[in-house]
Amino acid sequence: MKHSVNQDDLFSLAAFTSAADYAERTLAALNSIEDSDNAAVAVVRFRSAFRLMGADAGVFLSVVRDGPGRTTFRSLLACDPLWAIEYTKGDWEERDPWLRHAMNDTEPVRISELRLRPDDEPFIRASAKLGFASAVVAPAPTSAGDARVGVLCLGSHQPGFFECDAYRSVRVIARALSMELHRWLLQAARRELLTLSGLTPDDVDLLRHEEAGHSTKVICARLNMEASTINCRFQRLRAKLGAPDRRTAARIARLYGLL
Repeated sequence: MKHSVNQDDLFSLAAFTSAADYAERTLAALNSIEDSDNAAVAVVRFRSAFRLMGADAGVFLSVVRDGPGRTTFRSLLACDPLWAIEYTKGDWEERDPWLRHAMNDTEPVRISELRLRPDDEPFIRASAKLGFASAVVAPAPTSAGDARVGVLCLGSHQPGFFECDAYRSVRVIARALSMELHRWLLQAARRELLTLSGLTPDDVDLLRHEEAGHSTKVICARLNMEASTINCRFQRLRAKLGAPDRRTAARIARLYGLL
């Protein structure tokens, strides 16, 4: 059920974020995410964390591009379920202004500060109706650039809710929350990849050689194996990861934190 926040609540938010135990409670909420056993638990702890910042809704999106035409989206959603339906129906994965900001900038911003395009209007309008009338967008940058990126959006039903002095505190916590959620989701994705692919420690070791740029001849010398054996192992490894070549296989492993 939707609820509104009146002007007096904005002052309550400011008082809340400046409370003596605010830092302690938010730090505890952030730390709890790491120990989540599954996505359902992570979402519950995610919700607890953003409520400390006065937000009504939260979305975390992660994108991994591990090869041409290979893009994987993952999410943690603590918002109106209709938002996910609208997101899918609108085919917004490739046209999401929150993700676009995360791919081009590392700084948290309010949606009022986003550089929007005319075709972003349907996304912004639909999101506003479902808990993001006012929102904070916090990227989770990585060393992989736009090949692996995450973005957090914290929303309020009340327009202008985050347009206040308390936003300074929210921005700092949102940045940390975004990084924690991305870390947790990457770890979950890594476990899933290992389970589904059946990669062995020897497979990962072979991929490290490829990542280092070692030729088959060098790998043969390092592992004391014949070239035919190395090529056969790479062929099986590529099949496990669904990769067209060994370079892409190494890229997948690196993006999921295996190397």
